Amino acid sequence: MSDKHISSQFDADLSSISTRVLEMGGLVESQVAQAVYALTNFSGETASQVLTLEERVNGMEVDIDHDLSIIIARRQPTARDLRLLIAISKAIGNLERVGDEAARIARTVQRLINGGVSSRMRLPLSDISFEAGLATQQLRSALDAFARLDAVKAAEIIKADPRIDEEFDGLMRKLITYMMEDPRTISASIDLVFVAKAIERVGDHAKNLAEQIIYVVKGTDVRHNPVESLDQVVR
Repeated sequence: MSDKHISSQFDADLSSISTRVLEMGGLVESQVAQAVYALTNFSGETASQVLTLEERVNGMEVDIDHDLSIIIARRQPTARDLRLLIAISKAIGNLERVGDEAARIARTVQRLINGGVSSRMRLPLSDISFEAGLATQQLRSALDAFARLDAVKAAEIIKADPRIDEEFDGLMRKLITYMMEDPRTISASIDLVFVAKAIERVGDHAKNLAEQIIYVVKGTDVRHNPVESLDQVVR
């Protein structure tokens, strides 16, 4: 078998597995959106759909991870190709955990509905929806940057992460105020604390994806680098 043929087949393998990662990313993005819809509309049916998708996401992670192992064993990649495969392995782990966060929100919705909570109760659902919008936009941007291996866009995603943290902190303060003003909201508000934290974690996983993109393109691990140094790394 010629070196050219081996190289072409390896490129095809990389392209195929990258496409499947993006498919998995689209699925978990949909999961998060559906979970937030289920919460803001108190839809038990939508929450159940999110939990059904969780099994599919888990299966995709296992299948992609298995194929990654085969590619590494057969092709013995080096340099950027090896970094890409390592990044893909970490990416699917992050995406699977995004799916876990969506499932956690869906289970909370079911618990709230079973507990008799409805959208008529005074709760900051619009604030949670806004935080979720920021997190899902970060995830969407990270997937786009992954598809293009765009280190500059990845750096922008990392720099935007503190905004989600700020929204989370503001939401915590609002939930505490609601509980102090109306003790009837305490139980539901505590559940929403965990929902808000799950959404914040979605943003964290998007940031992790962005860090892996920079690692692939530049060969630099920026996980613990100051944000101010990112522009110099990706330049």
